[in-house]
Amino acid sequence: MQENHIRYVYENHKGMNKKMSSLARWVTLFCSSILIAVLFLPIWRIDLSAPQYPEGLVLRIYADRIGGDVDIINGLNHYIGMKMLHTRDFVEFVALPYIIGGFLVLGFLVALSNRRSIFYGWVSLLLLIAFMSLIDFYRWEYNYGHNLDEGAPIKVPGMAYQPPLLGYKQLLNFSAWSIPDSGGWTFAGVGVLLTFVAFLEMFRQKRGKPGTSAKITGKTKTVAAVWIVAVLGLGAFSLTGCKAGLQPIHYGQDNCDFCKMGIADKRFGAEILTKKGKTFKFDDMHCLLGFIHSATLDKKEMAGIYLVDFSGDGDLMKADEGYLLKSESLHSPMNGNIAAFRNADSMKKYETELNGQPTTWKELYQ
Repeated sequence: MQENHIRYVYENHKGMNKKMSSLARWVTLFCSSILIAVLFLPIWRIDLSAPQYPEGLVLRIYADRIGGDVDIINGLNHYIGMKMLHTRDFVEFVALPYIIGGFLVLGFLVALSNRRSIFYGWVSLLLLIAFMSLIDFYRWEYNYGHNLDEGAPIKVPGMAYQPPLLGYKQLLNFSAWSIPDSGGWTFAGVGVLLTFVAFLEMFRQKRGKPGTSAKITGKTKTVAAVWIVAVLGLGAFSLTGCKAGLQPIHYGQDNCDFCKMGIADKRFGAEILTKKGKTFKFDDMHCLLGFIHSATLDKKEMAGIYLVDFSGDGDLMKADEGYLLKSESLHSPMNGNIAAFRNADSMKKYETELNGQPTTWKELYQ
């Protein structure tokens, strides 16, 4: 009787040791669900900047297509002999959505199966997909950067144009950055979280032998919860945090994008925000208007123009919503001698004192 009881306990522990923990099952369902976003978000991006493209160019790689400034980049590639980039030329864009979709469906089945060995295989498959994708991406970059047309208008002996797999690289007068985009960061976060949980399961399996407890401690669950929150935070950051936007002027550190001199006077300053989220900073109205009229940046690409409030502490406001005062007594850094104010009362205070003349943004901009 006692022998049968011991055998029952042993078999029960043995069966429990094959099953996933509730934590692993919930994380599997969570990760499978969040991978749906990877089908729609850009997975990778290559950013290019050069003097002739002050706003920069970007190539975005989705699961099923190439996006971004593809036409402009193709025009540049023609001159150096690189092949044109077309979605239809890549079999990966046909296969990848099915691979990702199949993997996330398999994740739900793994959670239903409740078998740790299947979970290990699923996580290993994810890591294999990530590794093979990086190898394929490197192969793609190498082929496009090295197999050049001999009849190209521009030929530089010994020069290859392979973008970096990850990080920065200088290509002639272009600076190239290659980094994951929101979908790529999401995929990476899922991989890190699942790998972490897989190690927890191995620990549980080891502790789940007869005579020991198979439960995961509350402390371990807390750590896992922190990892889940970190993955969610990483996804939110990849969607919003990495996106450029209006930036405060750092006086004494930033340089004017027109005259290249340091921006030092907090009473003056201006900033242009482009539709792609890039900013250009200026030390006074003279440089701002000089940059605009130089046509360095197409006016159609400007999302907003901002001026520093003269009576504030370097705060920016929309140029067409401010009140402007022109006076030689202002002595702005580059003799633009125009101050901006958030409200009319603030401007009137200085109008008499500086013997100034009110003007409007519309008059200056035309």
